[in-house]
Amino acid sequence: MFNQYRQMQFAQYNKAHDFFIENHEKLIQIEHFCMDLLSKFIDEHQDSIKHDYNEASFLYPFWQNYPPDERGRKPKGDQYPWIEIGEHVFCPKISRFLDKHFNIKDTGLPTGPDGRYIISNDAIQSILEITCSVWLFVDIKSVGPRDDQDHVVMSHNQISGNGKWDRMACGVLNDTMVAKGQRATHPFYCAIPPLFVLSDATVVPVVHIVLKPVYKMLGLAGERQGQPIGRVSMATIPNGILLTENPNYLKKTPGLLFPGKDDKEKDPRKIRARVSFEKLRKLADWRYKDFYF
Repeated sequence: MFNQYRQMQFAQYNKAHDFFIENHEKLIQIEHFCMDLLSKFIDEHQDSIKHDYNEASFLYPFWQNYPPDERGRKPKGDQYPWIEIGEHVFCPKISRFLDKHFNIKDTGLPTGPDGRYIISNDAIQSILEITCSVWLFVDIKSVGPRDDQDHVVMSHNQISGNGKWDRMACGVLNDTMVAKGQRATHPFYCAIPPLFVLSDATVVPVVHIVLKPVYKMLGLAGERQGQPIGRVSMATIPNGILLTENPNYLKKTPGLLFPGKDDKEKDPRKIRARVSFEKLRKLADWRYKDFYF
């Protein structure tokens, strides 16, 4: 199975890869399309998102003796990790929403973003021309008020690269990116290709969207304890072809990708990087949006 369609995929991939380098504006257009799509999702589902997210705090008596493990460096012990709340509130809702507007596949990958949806319809075809499908990757990055910064921390398997496939037997490889800050720099080994070719020859470029639910910590305000949702920030991270090939955003926008928060002992291939929301907004206003609850 690993190699059954490799020859076809190799040919189709390189043809599509060249097409999108030459017609990079189509990738930008489909990212804008998906950003508008998920904006509509949040607008239509704000009430249910708020209800289901906040229910986790009301359910405290049922899990107070078995709380989630503390995360991060030197936790203060006055908040609970809320990562799974965000993932389980948003990802199923997104799937049901998309199913009303697209043909949708829940195709598996061994690693990757939190939500992975191959979506297809005529509107996508009209934008991309050579395919009617995209692979919408959605990552949920829940944070509290202490970690609410104007950036998002992304792992190596949540950002796509330039995706070179020069020899059929070798598979797709990304060139190493550089996360460059004011005081530090480190290599970033992104693991996602900019597009896939399915076993039925369907070309699926990837679109990366980040949802960052920001929860309140009511205890800090002298109110009853709880961690209700306060805001959701949404951002679109450019496809790897846009980042590194054409128009090469990483070169044209220094600081778009800057060092993450991992220590030096971590496997360098797994070190994370931060993506600047400020720089994304400079690329295009539509690449970032806030929703208040």
